[in-house]
Amino acid sequence: MHVLMLVATPVATDTRVLREARSLVTAGHRVHVVGRSVPVDFVPPEGVTVSSVGTSSAFRGEGGVSLKDRHPRRLPPHVRLARWALLPEHRRSAFGRWAAGVRGVVDGIGHVDVVHAHDFTALEVGARVARERGVPLVYDTHELWSGRPREHRPTPLADLHERAVEGRLGRQAAAVITVGDGVADALRERYGWDHVSVVRNTFPSAGPAGAAAQPTPSPRELVYAGRLAAYRELETIAEATRAPGLPLPVTLIGPADETWLAAFDAGAARVLPPVTPEEVTQRLVDAGLVLVTHSDRWENHRLAMPNKLFHAVRAGVPVVATDVGELARVVRAHGVGTLYRPGDAADLARAVREAVERYDELRAAVVAAAPELGWERDEQVLLGVYRGLEPVAWEDRPR
Repeated sequence: MHVLMLVATPVATDTRVLREARSLVTAGHRVHVVGRSVPVDFVPPEGVTVSSVGTSSAFRGEGGVSLKDRHPRRLPPHVRLARWALLPEHRRSAFGRWAAGVRGVVDGIGHVDVVHAHDFTALEVGARVARERGVPLVYDTHELWSGRPREHRPTPLADLHERAVEGRLGRQAAAVITVGDGVADALRERYGWDHVSVVRNTFPSAGPAGAAAQPTPSPRELVYAGRLAAYRELETIAEATRAPGLPLPVTLIGPADETWLAAFDAGAARVLPPVTPEEVTQRLVDAGLVLVTHSDRWENHRLAMPNKLFHAVRAGVPVVATDVGELARVVRAHGVGTLYRPGDAADLARAVREAVERYDELRAAVVAAAPELGWERDEQVLLGVYRGLEPVAWEDRPR
């Protein structure tokens, strides 16, 4: 089949999209991805082709200057207020223009057999293209969209509209894929969907996320590798570094919300820019312990299964994780790390000390859990979904 993937991200760092595309190509399918502001020097995996649509909005043109660019340090109060108030409109404008651009790119693409829409931001345009082409739609939601963190003013009417759109279009999709059992159960309960499959954000045993070497015999460092932004417990981590009792140094690596980062006091933690997945893996191996953290404030966090957990497992490294929802359930079930209460820096330090003391035991548990928590298992679910796709008469689909 010729698969058209739509995703409003730069693709180059979207490990889920690339992993799924690579697996579909290996299985004999052709994949073309339409992304958002894809880096011009990005080289996609063999057999995958990529197009890019710009990221302009009514508030900023492509490559334009943003509020955070004008104020590289902490934003003045009036600017923060304006950003908080205008951010929903900016995002709606940016994603709306991206979707309009997708239509133009897709018009130049020949025959496709299925449209694979990644996340709610691609769902409406993906459904429209699938309907016009008369092909099945796969909706791949990377989170519980209506339960995600908000860093802007309340938008209750827009939220209700988005839930209605997601419920209607997801019901019309030939298949729905999501990242974990918690999100899948919430979608089934919220919308009455009975066609949801779980394809987790796991990593393959070999390749970019495979361990480059055996983990250190004893942990030397704590590494957090992920987005640096609000609601990720980074404030708690920083607080723990400022108090006695934390036995290891801390490094935070990843792309940052620069507005948030400008006001963040990292304490004794090092803050580093993002690196490639291969470099992340090597850092995890060298460090010996991985921080997998997020807040308990948002429903999506309680249901989430962070990439960082599966990346750590594939690197053979135990974790220190937040005792929240699905994340804690998996850590407990497989014994791959220790847990701490969200927001409690002293308990975080206690969990780190416990992980150091039990290091050999935790490493053995990680090795034992690797087959169950690896991409090889989830890849088969993805390919099974594609084997089950059938031609769709859109006018006959429930609305």
